Amino acid sequence: MERSRALTSVEICAGAGGQALGLERAGFEHSAVIELDKHACATLRANRPEWNVIEVDLLEWTPPQTLIDSRVDLFAGGVPCPPFSMAGRQLGRDDERDLFPTALRLVETLQPRAVMLENVRGLLDAKFDDYRRHILQELQEMGFRGEWRLLQASDFGVPQLRPRSILVALAEEYAPFFAWPEPSGQPAPSVGEALGDLMSEGGWLGAAEWATNAQTIAPTLVGGSKKHGGPDLGPTRARRAWAELGVEGRTIADAPPSPYHEGMPRLTVRMAARVQGFPDDWHFVGRKTNSYKQVGNAFPPPVAEAVGRAIRKALESGQVADRSLTFERDPHPMPAAAS
Repeated sequence: MERSRALTSVEICAGAGGQALGLERAGFEHSAVIELDKHACATLRANRPEWNVIEVDLLEWTPPQTLIDSRVDLFAGGVPCPPFSMAGRQLGRDDERDLFPTALRLVETLQPRAVMLENVRGLLDAKFDDYRRHILQELQEMGFRGEWRLLQASDFGVPQLRPRSILVALAEEYAPFFAWPEPSGQPAPSVGEALGDLMSEGGWLGAAEWATNAQTIAPTLVGGSKKHGGPDLGPTRARRAWAELGVEGRTIADAPPSPYHEGMPRLTVRMAARVQGFPDDWHFVGRKTNSYKQVGNAFPPPVAEAVGRAIRKALESGQVADRSLTFERDPHPMPAAAS
């Protein structure tokens, strides 16, 4: 379906651009991309110098009137996960890092046509039922109809587990046209299939054998939080899962294994980024630890693209339906009677 105009988005907590890249692929033009971390902002600017990247604390950001007047189509973001992560204390709304209230404030200010917010799987736990209902109620009072859904990254071609809770809400006139994206129908590549060529770049003689043995998808990448942001693949449980795939998870490598490397290989930042679904030409700015934190905290672009396409389809279908209804009501309006 041909679009009558470009669809625009504003994204908060953009990180290194996983969601922003996916939404770009889905056909959205970013009016503003908001992020606090200076390294992530540098990554966004390096890869997309044309984007309006705003480096600011979200709690201190007020949308300019020009942005409000433009009527943004999609408000998106991945608000901080620690308040809901099963690896933390799961304080939810009592955690000072909870930015859902800030996101709702910005939705009320910008009045977009659609909202997309993602977070960790833990947000869908029963202990947060009331909070999720509260968020939906807030959105309903603003004129949106929303729903939470758990999506598996591996269903969209990403070679890792990474379940994410996704909230999509659309203005009432567009909501009937929204349908959640279906899985691709193709199995996600195994770690060996996804990374075999990168493991062999340094001439490692054992790369082919390693790839043959690494025949399942990866565990969820962790290591992107401030609490656990070291150059490794996460705590003991995560590293054990990587070891079953023949990967040493205690550190991140600067380069692929050399020809006569012995023992389990380590992932490079580029390898981790491919596991997240980033294209190889997406450059991460910063030293190894900062770069890996950006990767580990990202939303896989293929998942964001799939949801973004579903939202775009709903918005465009709603616009077409509205134009058709207007025409059917009065295709040839009569001139007003003279007074």
